[in-house]
Amino acid sequence: MKKILTVIGARPQFIKASVVSKAIIESGEFEEVLVHTGQHYDNNMSKIFFDELDILPPKYNLEIGSCGHGEQTGEMLKRLEPIVNSENPDMVLIYGDTNSTLAGALVAAKMNIPVAHVEAGLRSFNRKMPEEINRVIADHISTILFCPTTTAVKNLKNEGIINNVYITGDVMYDVAIQFVEKAKSKSTILAKLLLTSKGYILVTIHRAENTDERLRLINILSALEILSYNSVIIFPMHPRTKKMIDSFGLNNFLANIKVIAPAGFLDMINLESNAKLIMTDSGGVQKEAYFHKTPCITLRNETEWTETVDAGWNVVAGNRDASDIVSLANRMLEWTGNREQIADYGNGCSAKSIITHLAALK
Repeated sequence: MKKILTVIGARPQFIKASVVSKAIIESGEFEEVLVHTGQHYDNNMSKIFFDELDILPPKYNLEIGSCGHGEQTGEMLKRLEPIVNSENPDMVLIYGDTNSTLAGALVAAKMNIPVAHVEAGLRSFNRKMPEEINRVIADHISTILFCPTTTAVKNLKNEGIINNVYITGDVMYDVAIQFVEKAKSKSTILAKLLLTSKGYILVTIHRAENTDERLRLINILSALEILSYNSVIIFPMHPRTKKMIDSFGLNNFLANIKVIAPAGFLDMINLESNAKLIMTDSGGVQKEAYFHKTPCITLRNETEWTETVDAGWNVVAGNRDASDIVSLANRMLEWTGNREQIADYGNGCSAKSIITHLAALK
């Protein structure tokens, strides 16, 4: 039986791994060794996802924690290498675009172990984003690449990557299908927060381009403050965002906003599917908004998920001031036209497709 060593470390990776790991077990073709780098480490960002998504506990937890990109990636490399050497896997499986993704890819490539990249080929074309660097490097040293969309396949082809590239659909869509009913029955967050369906705006902010630039953060918070006069704003706050709001002395903008701790997976599904609008800088949340048919504003200059924009479900805010962000929000709230379906994301069988291709890899 072939051995797969899977490297994960952040919320989006836990979510994706839940359906792929399940498909690995069901296939009977592989043994999976799960390594958690500890990139997301507190209970609200880590343990609760393992519990709610029914992911088996990792065999290894590197407990890296939060630090600078160089230090964090370096520590991951240092701690991953002896594990990979000891486990001697047939391949290393990575997800997405985090520092955990980069570290897993680099260690495997340097040890001549095949790398399988789930969610390959995404591009924002903004090299100032650490995630863009991570995904580009990971793609160029991967052995087998699983793309969620035809656009991702084209991006790889433009960079000369054409071998062992497969379009599988989006594993996040698998998750949405498999867990939406469980979220409806298990999550009580709407009742706890006294929310009604389609009666609030959901906000998530965590990227450095928003949290670490004071003026940009002020523009976003000012827009939320203005919107809060007519709409309930629910803001599950990432630890980094809280730290920077405190550091910049911007808590006065939050007076009329319901700030809550980072939500667990089932609570987040419930919040996303019942919101009237989502405002986010998260790639995963953009897609989840589409899966739950909730309009979305991306609080960034670009998105990797251009299909959601083309279909009318998502609009990219760019570096706008508060009044422009408010205008975008009102436009999305008032929209009554048709929005398209996105065929590329698959039919909920992406994880099984990935395992089929892995089993065929010689």
